[in-house]
Amino acid sequence: MPKVTRRFALWQADLDGGVCAVPEESVETLRDRDRVELILEHRTHGLTATRQVFESSLQEDVEWQFGDVAWPADVRPGVLVTVSWQSAKDELVVRTTPLDEPVRVDGVDYFHEYDPRVVTREFDAGTSNRGQVLHAVRKLGRVFEDGSAVLPESGLAAHCGLGRGAKGTFLLKNALDQLIREGYLTRVPGSVDKAGYPSYPAVEGQKPADMLFYAPLVEPAPYPGEDDDGTDRREHWVNGFVRKLPPGAHPSETQVSLHERAEETEGPLAPGYTFVKKHHRTG
Repeated sequence: MPKVTRRFALWQADLDGGVCAVPEESVETLRDRDRVELILEHRTHGLTATRQVFESSLQEDVEWQFGDVAWPADVRPGVLVTVSWQSAKDELVVRTTPLDEPVRVDGVDYFHEYDPRVVTREFDAGTSNRGQVLHAVRKLGRVFEDGSAVLPESGLAAHCGLGRGAKGTFLLKNALDQLIREGYLTRVPGSVDKAGYPSYPAVEGQKPADMLFYAPLVEPAPYPGEDDDGTDRREHWVNGFVRKLPPGAHPSETQVSLHERAEETEGPLAPGYTFVKKHHRTG
């Protein structure tokens, strides 16, 4: 059999459990072997080449996978791994692929190629009120290939854990207002089908629905040891920044004006983006 190669995105459960999915073509040959070498070729922080060898064996959970893998600390949820197997060899080779330059996705640094959809699903937004709202949109909403997501606003209260009644409504409104002010969420018009599945932009013939749109903030990140502001990101002031808008949306005149006056920006605001002014972020 020729060389078989598959690419998988790692989920948090894979990292916590020390497991790695395998190509289906290898299962029949390897399932009865007590131990198989799994070779991990990885560049730490996308720079220093490393090669680790793990003695592993196949195990069946939802799918067939190898266990006993100690994933490096800089491998984040959503990172893509390429798994290769040749029948002539009793080994699997697993490789990560460094990014040309590291990026920071909503505050988390990534040094290797990743699947934006998995990053959105797996992000830990924390237990604050705003974190629970953001978690609901990212975990339960419809996620697109670029990692953006939409969720009907009407269903948010039942899934964000802030309670019901007047108090729950008050807490939800405050958290939602904060996320919109910070640029994490945007209200957009969409639609839902008969099963309640959301679409954005709206699909003709479906029931119109107000949506909450999330787009990840992706910005350049430093390599370890390079200058960074060192700010405590749990509670801090955030400088103004440019953020992606939902498809078809446009920045307001106010946002364009704020962008033009901001010291930290250069050039005109690009189409499809808005400007989020400096604000205080908590939680």
